[in-house]
Amino acid sequence: MTGPLSGIKIIEFAGIGPGPFCAMMLADHGAELIRIDRPGGFLDPRDPLSRNRTSIALDMKNPDAVQVARDLCRGADAIIEGYRPGVMERLGLGPDVLLADNPRLVYGRMTGWGQYGPYSQAAGHDINYIALSGVLHGIGRAGEKPVPPVNYVGDFGGGGMMLAFGMTSALLHAARTGEGQVIDCAMTDGSALLAGMTWGFKAMGRLKDEAGVNMLDGGAHFYDTYVCADGKFISIGSIEPQFYALLREKTGLDADPDFDAQLDPSKWGLLKDKLTALFATRTRDQWCAIMEMTDICFAPVLSLDEAPRHPHNVARATFVEIGGAIQPAPAPRYSVTVNDTPRPAPAVGADGDAVLAALGYDAGRIAALRDSGAVK
Repeated sequence: MTGPLSGIKIIEFAGIGPGPFCAMMLADHGAELIRIDRPGGFLDPRDPLSRNRTSIALDMKNPDAVQVARDLCRGADAIIEGYRPGVMERLGLGPDVLLADNPRLVYGRMTGWGQYGPYSQAAGHDINYIALSGVLHGIGRAGEKPVPPVNYVGDFGGGGMMLAFGMTSALLHAARTGEGQVIDCAMTDGSALLAGMTWGFKAMGRLKDEAGVNMLDGGAHFYDTYVCADGKFISIGSIEPQFYALLREKTGLDADPDFDAQLDPSKWGLLKDKLTALFATRTRDQWCAIMEMTDICFAPVLSLDEAPRHPHNVARATFVEIGGAIQPAPAPRYSVTVNDTPRPAPAVGADGDAVLAALGYDAGRIAALRDSGAVK
């Protein structure tokens, strides 16, 4: 793969969610990703999170398989693992062992709660991590229960992408100093950090500690979604005065004095009711014809089926077809290096012989590993 991380080799211990997302990010940008899969596992070629990998299937209950994994890590720049704290140590592949083998190794650890703390050994999912970090409390309509934002905030924003950033930073440090290190990436920490602006607003007295009553959480009439006559939705984000004035002009509300009180929260309910009634009088496409590509700060709310066909996304090739399925393309873009079109996920274990040969294992040793069941 081409990209700014070309030449970096990373070993990924198979997991779900944020670990594979981190690996996808690094692989999309040129890193060589060798995934250690469990025997009998399955990688779907339509899954973006599993693209751009080579796969070797190791039975980690077999000491010979553990030795293969250790050899792979000895020649790598980094590893990614997403097990509960202590699992890698019990396998004989903990940081003390692997960093002794390879002092430059970047050891990326992805968990929900972190490597230590009262919750560290408990099971959990995205919804739990963002609940504990305070993020979930602020997502939802006023007076209603919190609404989980799929698993974007914990697993992917505060987890996988945060680990990708941490690993890239640690790889730069290792290149400069020759010193590897362990990255303790917890989704509780990462999701808290994503809410940095919210914490700043709270400290400055610009935010109420409740959902659905603030400017950016659906409380304001000028920053929300609205249903149209055809049941489809539009989004409005007219915060700045000039954008708000254009919204009023394009919707014919510039003569309504009630809308002069843009930043008065006591009027937001009334003004939202008026906009709700107005936007329900035309279809989404009709509102697009009036407001799309203006400085109102407007966009139609597109479904997953619609988004890849929108002219803006088509122009930027935001989506690509891989393995017979539409997937998001690698991002961001660079002015010099070019990311390859991603390859679909391989079959589990499909690259085992090639991976072992690259380690210097001869045909006899590879055959013995297969005969013993260490490599499937």
